[in-house]
Amino acid sequence: MPPLRSSGTGPEAEDPEYAGRYRLEGRLGSGGMGVVHLARSPSGLRLAVKVVHAEYAADPEFRARFRQEVLAARRVSGAFTAPVVDADPDCERPWMATLCISGPTLAERIKRNGPLTPDEVRRLAAGLAEALRDIHRAGVVHRDLKPSNVLLAADGPKVIDFGISRPYDSDLRTETGKLIGTPPFMAPEQFQRPREVGPAADVFALASVLVHAATGRGPFESESPYIVAYQVVHDEPQLTGVPEDLIPLIKDCLAKDPAARPTPDTIMSRLPRWADGGSWALLAGPSAEEQAADGTAGPSPEPDPGGEEASVPSPAEEATGEAVAEPALRRARNRRRALWFASAAVAAVALGAGAKWATGEFGGTDNSGHSRAASRGAVWHPWQAPLPEVRGDGPRPGFCSYAEAALYCSAPGLHAARVDTTEGRVRWRRAAEGRPSDRDAVTAPVFSGGLVLVPSPDGRELTALDPATGTPRWKRNISAYGGRTYTVGDTVLLADRGGMVTAVNSATGLERWRHPLPGVRNPVLVSYGVGPAYVVAPTAEHGTQVLAVDPDSGQTLWQWTGRGTLSPAGTDQDGDTLFLTEANADDQVSAVLRYDPASGHEQRVPLTRPVSATSAVSHGDAVYVLSSDGGLTAVDIAEGRQLWRLETSVANASPLVAEGHRLYFSSADGRLLAVDTRRGTLLGQTAPRPAQAGQGFTGTLPTPVVADGKVFGSGPDGTVFAVDARDPREWK
Repeated sequence: MPPLRSSGTGPEAEDPEYAGRYRLEGRLGSGGMGVVHLARSPSGLRLAVKVVHAEYAADPEFRARFRQEVLAARRVSGAFTAPVVDADPDCERPWMATLCISGPTLAERIKRNGPLTPDEVRRLAAGLAEALRDIHRAGVVHRDLKPSNVLLAADGPKVIDFGISRPYDSDLRTETGKLIGTPPFMAPEQFQRPREVGPAADVFALASVLVHAATGRGPFESESPYIVAYQVVHDEPQLTGVPEDLIPLIKDCLAKDPAARPTPDTIMSRLPRWADGGSWALLAGPSAEEQAADGTAGPSPEPDPGGEEASVPSPAEEATGEAVAEPALRRARNRRRALWFASAAVAAVALGAGAKWATGEFGGTDNSGHSRAASRGAVWHPWQAPLPEVRGDGPRPGFCSYAEAALYCSAPGLHAARVDTTEGRVRWRRAAEGRPSDRDAVTAPVFSGGLVLVPSPDGRELTALDPATGTPRWKRNISAYGGRTYTVGDTVLLADRGGMVTAVNSATGLERWRHPLPGVRNPVLVSYGVGPAYVVAPTAEHGTQVLAVDPDSGQTLWQWTGRGTLSPAGTDQDGDTLFLTEANADDQVSAVLRYDPASGHEQRVPLTRPVSATSAVSHGDAVYVLSSDGGLTAVDIAEGRQLWRLETSVANASPLVAEGHRLYFSSADGRLLAVDTRRGTLLGQTAPRPAQAGQGFTGTLPTPVVADGKVFGSGPDGTVFAVDARDPREWK
């Protein structure tokens, strides 16, 4: 990467031209520790790049804090934050790049338009509680939640600036006598016991932010930060002007004792289900494109790069957020009212279109919002449509597979549906029995033996459906196998924990064979479409046993025991060679290897550093590993070296799919991403399709489907969509 370079002679002379490979186009905001610049990635993504002031870059303590900020931001990178794209905390001028999210900060919104309405405060409460829930699940305490660190994006609030956050497992501690945070939004323990600050401090700050949002002031306020500190520790909060139905909850969140405060999950359960009643677009204001058209650079995802120490600003100064040129603000204000009415009109049209689709009047909308009924016979266009019958309190992603020019999908509340891949029209559907449960494990239907095989979400029954009509052909009780079914060709393999494998004919549901696997306990079966089924099980000697089984006869074709904890990642084109990943004692992938059963030869290539992998896939001679911090690593086994590493910004991701020279995967907020495997660059991504606020966390994510020059994905919002695989830069 090219080094950071300074240019100019004025007040901004220290501003660099580049951060890594990203050319910096202009300032978005500044703070005590650094400056945030607008930039673009090679694929055209708008980025916000935080660059540390030169005076702090030489401070070892600050560098440690900045590394921690990057680590924390990567750990929580997802639907409720500004995802990290790239960073270099060790270069001459440390920097971090995140996606640039359109929308004002809460501080800006209140300063410009005054306090939020009660309905807006309730939506904000639900969104921030959900954001804190995911931040805390990632093992991070933010410690500086305040209005200028909350972005009002079109799909909900985003929590930004992890400059003083702390992972639970961090060794970095606050220095004795130094209080870090913003006094009006700090919890009592941050003043009294800063080394013991935990997630409950963020809950206290959440309540303070909600009071500020509802009234334009905090529950504890004074021009002196020292008086504010005294009030936070000793006084009762001032809640005049807060919606009455929220006062009991806010009082609980502002309890002096951290143990008495509710958790984010409890907060969400006590809030009304406001997700069904409003649009974030109206609260957020203009998009980045509208702001750019007005001459503004757009709001900064990191308006306060370094956090603030308690000895600095007054509450009024803290509430101002980022610095934006006054003429640009005036131009933006002039357009805002018209834009909000336009947003409401678009939302109403979209709602009407969804209702027509559900009644079968037409087959959904393309990405421009136009009905495809008027353009049948024309060139194929990308489309998006809601899955029918999908219901439940949580996220509602559809899990789909492809066969014979159709998608077969299952989702919470939807047992199975056939979706036409040309227009997105549903040909048939079958509703699931009973109410969806959090314990349900929805999986994609599988086309095998000419039928569509769908396990029940509770893992008790396997049903084979006619692909043309959705009519059941046969059913089989699979409860003895814990719902563990594996399909190879026209055979279904069922494996119990004792190592007994039963093969079932997919076309008839009748048993083909039944064999024990001697010495194998808790087996995992894997198939890659060609070649045998692979049975993988741990050994007592810290190794891994792999058996290749003929699915038609049950005969063991070969077996091999490799050292270490191994997991299959794929096969070569003919299914003759097996690729695997090796995990170390910390359950991190430390190496990839290839095993050739014909020669018994094993080739192992270590990674430059171990990663906590969430997915791995092979293609050609390469293995691609996606880690929990969003890093994507490529290793070429034939060359015996690591090819590249890409920061994808996706921490919670679907399994990887390799096709041609591309990788595809989905994120928890419903984005579909494409990566060029030759260059290790992000080619493009779709817009987010997140679950509605308050619907919870998406655990298992659907795997994208690639077929017929298209890529099919689905989002937590219950939609399924199709995009052209040829040019991901055009995805929407």
